[in-house]
Amino acid sequence: MRDAGPSATPPAQLVEKLGVHLDPELLVLSLTHRSFAHEAGGIPTNERLEFLGDTVLGLVVTETLYRRHPELSEGELAKMRAATVSQRSLAAIARELDLGAYLLLGKGELATGGRDKDSILSDTLEALFGAVYLTHGLEPAREVVARLVEDTLANAADLGAGLDWKTSLQELTARLGRGVPEYRCEGEGPDHARTFTAQIVLDGDVVGTGTGTAKKVAEQEAAADAYRALQEAAGAPVGPVATEG
Repeated sequence: MRDAGPSATPPAQLVEKLGVHLDPELLVLSLTHRSFAHEAGGIPTNERLEFLGDTVLGLVVTETLYRRHPELSEGELAKMRAATVSQRSLAAIARELDLGAYLLLGKGELATGGRDKDSILSDTLEALFGAVYLTHGLEPAREVVARLVEDTLANAADLGAGLDWKTSLQELTARLGRGVPEYRCEGEGPDHARTFTAQIVLDGDVVGTGTGTAKKVAEQEAAADAYRALQEAAGAPVGPVATEG
């Protein structure tokens, strides 16, 4: 386990990876998880920056998809956006930056592997986007976000049903005449290390299961499991239909 100090790696190295200067106070704030802030006596956390960065990220991704794919419907664009800004996708980008090495975490989160949790990594990446926006404005922030999410955006066009497993599953069950999937989700463990298990029920039978560090992640995993199982039972692939409106 890494040192439980403020951070294992100087934040200056993260700035080099981002390729843009950041206001020093905003940089530290963007890396300050609420667990660390609580142990430090209630100092500000990165949650407000995350809120801002989420909006910047959504704008950049939505505009890029709109301009890049004039042939796609609103529903198809929405699926591609959801896949690009998902917790898992953002966490993967954060790992490429080795973002976990720079996090300011409390002892509890450090002890339970907080430096590699999808939820913490994705939230911190959004906070960094917020810090870039406040330091430089929209255009430089747009460049940073676009550069970091480019590979994910490019791959989204090839994900098919995996763009949004829950929506794709509902479309598939409707086409198969199986009705609407029922989601049952339970969580266990302490708040800082909670694990969720989701089940999908059709006609009283469990057709898919999934786990994750957040309810929505577990449900997407379960939907993927159910989608594949139903396709296999049908004996042939049944492609998803784009959602309109």
